[in-house]
Amino acid sequence: MIHFKNVRKRFRRAEVLRGIDLDVGRGHRIALVGSNGAGKTTLIRCLLGEYICDGEVRVNGLDPRRHRTEVLRHVGFVPQIAPPLKMPVGQLIGFAAGVCDSDPQRMYDVSMRLGLDARRFSGQPFNKLSGGQKQKLLISIALGRDCDLLVLDEPAANLDPEARHAFFGLLAERQARSAMIISSHRLDEVAALVNRVLELDRGEIVLDDHVADQVDMAGLLDCHLTLTRADAAFAETVREWGFTDEADGRVWHGRVAGPDRLRFLGVLSRYAGLLKGIQLQEAVGDEEKVRASLA
Repeated sequence: MIHFKNVRKRFRRAEVLRGIDLDVGRGHRIALVGSNGAGKTTLIRCLLGEYICDGEVRVNGLDPRRHRTEVLRHVGFVPQIAPPLKMPVGQLIGFAAGVCDSDPQRMYDVSMRLGLDARRFSGQPFNKLSGGQKQKLLISIALGRDCDLLVLDEPAANLDPEARHAFFGLLAERQARSAMIISSHRLDEVAALVNRVLELDRGEIVLDDHVADQVDMAGLLDCHLTLTRADAAFAETVREWGFTDEADGRVWHGRVAGPDRLRFLGVLSRYAGLLKGIQLQEAVGDEEKVRASLA
């Protein structure tokens, strides 16, 4: 599906990609990780045909530079930084749907699942939306079309927990028939979404590893947190995740999307001294615990 052979890219004296060899097949969900300057964005832009590079890049057998329109018709792309478009939301959706010959209603439907009623903002310029609204709209455009390759650059960074869960569910619906490349600075942000980890360092692939693929991307976990004492900063943090107070700030309950478990536990680690117990279990049925109490 995706083929890189000895791909090199240089900006003046700096060689950003150094002989990349890579094959990605349908059903592969790749975490593309690495520090700033590792070459992640450059690799993506070569894949999308935005950069001229040495070597060979193919998407479904086509050169993305020479056949860019045809290649992009099959690609859903969510950039890390939203473009500064002044185009009204409705016009943007109509244009995006026309480019890939898709039904714009599907993009509106996806936006509703993410908690954004895009029709309400149809006359508003895209650049006037909030960061979270822009992210939801870009995801709606990418996932509301018929594509077999998703390229997502920090896709859930500006999403609230409820929208993240909806987003993971949308990805789950495509996991068998699509290939996904999810770029991130941190592996723990995307680890539960992927079945392959690709790490770049100074323009070279230093790790290409297939990993366990057992997480239900559409699943939810019930979570109960017990504290040694109430704490205002902790309360503010977990309320952002939709948690509610059950005992004067010392017991909290909420739900966490399955793929967000590592990210959530990372947040909790900041308050290790306050935590008396953590309990996570499957939200559906409650019959099987996936995390034991750490009391």
